[in-house]
Amino acid sequence: MGWLPPVVLGVLAFSATLGLGYWVKSIDGRLPVDIVSMWAGELQQQRQQLVATRELVENNTGALARRLAQLHAHVMRLDAAGARLTEIAGLNKGEFDFSQPPPVGGPEVDTPASQPVAADEILSSLASFEKQLADRERQMRVLEDLLLASRLQKEVRPSGWPVENGWISSLFGTRMDPFTGLRAFHAGVDFAARQGANVQSVAAGIVSDVGERFGYGLLVEINHGNGYVTRYGHNNTALVAVGDRVRKSQAVALVGDSGRSTGPHVHFEVLLNGRTVNPHQYIQAAR
Repeated sequence: MGWLPPVVLGVLAFSATLGLGYWVKSIDGRLPVDIVSMWAGELQQQRQQLVATRELVENNTGALARRLAQLHAHVMRLDAAGARLTEIAGLNKGEFDFSQPPPVGGPEVDTPASQPVAADEILSSLASFEKQLADRERQMRVLEDLLLASRLQKEVRPSGWPVENGWISSLFGTRMDPFTGLRAFHAGVDFAARQGANVQSVAAGIVSDVGERFGYGLLVEINHGNGYVTRYGHNNTALVAVGDRVRKSQAVALVGDSGRSTGPHVHFEVLLNGRTVNPHQYIQAAR
């Protein structure tokens, strides 16, 4: 714009003042009613929009907080399942520490600046991540069930010796009867041990019989499921009762020489589907 004479500038200023005065003043010197009403209506609309926006933000924030809480619960369950799997698999505790983030690293690569992530993208990513967590949790549970079933299968299958210290004094099969001197079938394996030593279950199970039985003396019988039953004879004292649940290696009786016995020992039998079998393979399984 070029230079304007002072007279022209004065005229323009006077005209602007006159126009402004005419716009803001009515005849009696107050704002026109229609303008005031229009401003009040616009102000009310803005207040309503502000309230609606605040409610939307609060609802979205609450929904996001609930979603994060659900994700946190999923992570906690995965941590618990992972720790359980580590225990079942017999891994070292330091090998998988689920209380710490996994070790990561590598050189950083410069990338061009990117645009901020939109809220819709964040919510979509959260939903996808939540679905992945739920899928992984189901997979972990299935794996845990499989590993636990495998471990339980090992626990209920007889293995090991029924005494901690001792020696095998008689094997399974035909032998010379110690009382008659005649050939007779021996249905178990005898373990000589000191009087009063612990007699321990060779597998987990339920006690199915406790009491005096001809030839066995004081007998403890344990049902392990899957057709397996073990018997422990010639005990001095029983430490369990019928119906008790026992763990593998739990003491179930004390060594004695009750019944048809020539000294303190344990007569150990294994039955599979109601028939006595040679305990040798089960005795050697833990050796």
